Amino acid sequence: MQNTATPTHCPYCALQCGMNLTPTPQGTVEVTERADFPVNRGALCGKGRTAPAVLASSVRLTSPLVRSAEGTLVPASWEEALDRIAGGLRHARVQSGPDAVGVFGGGGLTNEKAYTLGKFARVVLGTSQIDYNGRFCMSSAAAAGMKAFGLDRGLPFPLEDIPKTGCVILVGSNLAETMPPALRYFQELRENGGTLIVVDPRRTRTAEQADLHLAPRPGTDLALALGLLHLVVAEGRVDEAYVRERTSGWEEARAGAMAHWPEYVERITGVSVPELREAVRMFCEPEAAMVLTARGPEQQSKGTDTVGAWINLCLATGRAGRPLSGYGCLTGQGNGQGGREHGQKADQLPGYRKLDDPAARRHVAAVWGVDPDTLPGPGRSAYELLDALGTDIRALLLMGSNPVVSAPRAAHIEERLRSLDFLAVCDVVLSETAALADVVLPVTQWAEETGTTTNLEGRVLLRRQALTPPEGVRSDLEVLHELAVRFGVEKGFPADPEEVFEELRRASAGGPADYAGITYRRLAEGDGVFWPCPAPGGDGPDPQDGEDAVLDAPLQDDDPAREAPGPHPGTPRLFLDRFATPDGRARFVPVSHRPAAEEPDEEYPVLLTTGRVVSQYQSGAQTRRVEELNRAAPGPFVELHPRLAARLGAAEGDPVTVVSRRGRAVAPARITTAIRPDTVFMPFHWPGEGRANTLTNPALDPTSRMPEFKVCAVRLEAAGAAQVTSG
Repeated sequence: MQNTATPTHCPYCALQCGMNLTPTPQGTVEVTERADFPVNRGALCGKGRTAPAVLASSVRLTSPLVRSAEGTLVPASWEEALDRIAGGLRHARVQSGPDAVGVFGGGGLTNEKAYTLGKFARVVLGTSQIDYNGRFCMSSAAAAGMKAFGLDRGLPFPLEDIPKTGCVILVGSNLAETMPPALRYFQELRENGGTLIVVDPRRTRTAEQADLHLAPRPGTDLALALGLLHLVVAEGRVDEAYVRERTSGWEEARAGAMAHWPEYVERITGVSVPELREAVRMFCEPEAAMVLTARGPEQQSKGTDTVGAWINLCLATGRAGRPLSGYGCLTGQGNGQGGREHGQKADQLPGYRKLDDPAARRHVAAVWGVDPDTLPGPGRSAYELLDALGTDIRALLLMGSNPVVSAPRAAHIEERLRSLDFLAVCDVVLSETAALADVVLPVTQWAEETGTTTNLEGRVLLRRQALTPPEGVRSDLEVLHELAVRFGVEKGFPADPEEVFEELRRASAGGPADYAGITYRRLAEGDGVFWPCPAPGGDGPDPQDGEDAVLDAPLQDDDPAREAPGPHPGTPRLFLDRFATPDGRARFVPVSHRPAAEEPDEEYPVLLTTGRVVSQYQSGAQTRRVEELNRAAPGPFVELHPRLAARLGAAEGDPVTVVSRRGRAVAPARITTAIRPDTVFMPFHWPGEGRANTLTNPALDPTSRMPEFKVCAVRLEAAGAAQVTSG
């Protein structure tokens, strides 16, 4: 490669910050600002600045590894490794049928990889058992958005709209640490005279920026939203004309909210009635306002209903489908949005089509050149798939995920992985999960390959290859191509990402997430294209199924596509004319508060909630290999209030044991008044004895199948065996 700067995007969170990569004479790569990209405008967090450190050969895998007769992982040739994988998957199929083979993907895979992985599972392996770690990210918000709006896109508007609105309620997001460059949008909101309300049981760095911080008891966000809607009704703040003209189902939702009067909500949440009233005033007085949720309210066994309650608040006040207003979800993983749109999810086909929809099956099968009747039906969700390993599922192909650290009830999932007849992992590093595998394949990283991702705004972006990968490393697309050939499928699994994207365009055409009008050339020439972007007038591939017409995307009144022919410009702002429901109306969904799946009791009297810290990312498989990040965040900790620490007899830095019904974890105490006295917090980036997900509860939301990461009952034990009891 020449020593010139390549414009590309960060490998980490869903902001997908723009950056330039320049190879140096020393063989490393330098990250520089890319001020022209509108999402981050040059700003980068520490993870983005240090991302090239994981490219070093001393850090990452550069040779396939296979399990030897002695039980250790040893280097092997690519041919041997691929043959072993094909043999292991084939043996499980022959012995127990196609569904004895599982496939588990990741929200960091590019659109091309996610699309090909889903196709490989269904066409080559014939298995229904595919899901991905994005199920743990924002599936509850996706389910609630589909119910209310008929469409799920993280943000229905670009980030640039946030500073121009009047008020934002930010629920369960610590974006000052999870996506720091986004914080400037909220700082600019306040500089412009708008207000910020943060809902979080901890006084985080983000909450410190707020005009009003509401600190509800973990697991009570649903009651809080219902209490605010009750006050909206009681104080006469409902936008009656909007509700009448643009929504349905209001009376049932209203009745549910009226059962949650302020004093009752105060008892449940711990948020005072005056604070509830102030939040309603701040949200309702401006002409425009937004509600944005993240993992806090979503990672609950009632996450879909909780997000639905916040959407109901937006609808009742006329704050959706209007300029500078709306509900949005802050997607977490780098391609969490695109990863679920194109076939990794157990119940979906490319273009965000439903797998059990006959028309969707016909359309995608025609693109793939197969009989729609041969496509398997919906399979298990992520946790349910992992829980079935070693029993119903005998072999697993895993790409871009580390469930030994990231899954709830992680010790149990580790046991399930160990019980498999065969495990193959594709990764850039030897993660905790890869260390259990029978075969590990070293694959290319973000800077060594080209592909597209879709950020939290629904903006499709082109990541460009800036470096030549080390010898011995191949791309995930090459892996899937070689495996397909070994299963007798010679065509349909190209290793070239642009060729894959061209097929993805055809497969998504006419679907909710329509990419048909997007090309690599368009992406290379601009700052990304917002979906839906159909291909009108023959500009791009047409749908392959005559029954599946290209849908007109909802456009702004001043959208140039209304006047000018040619390529569709994409859709930065959704729902301004109509919602994506059959009648064009948004739907209220009636909900009621219910307790968490596991409430405190005498044996486990304290609540645990989990989250991230600024210098680590997800399971830490990559960031824990970066020296600068490890200096800033060297290991796990237990954050607890001084009153709780005094009852325990623990001082700052003392080891604290946290015990749940699923196991125990040990980490140093971090004592702070920034957390509720009835709650402890642990970050989830580390394996070993400090693994927070050893403790977490896999209780699933009935709609989204999201596990309840954010709340479970625990007890605490200090080094001297003291124990916190109730009272």
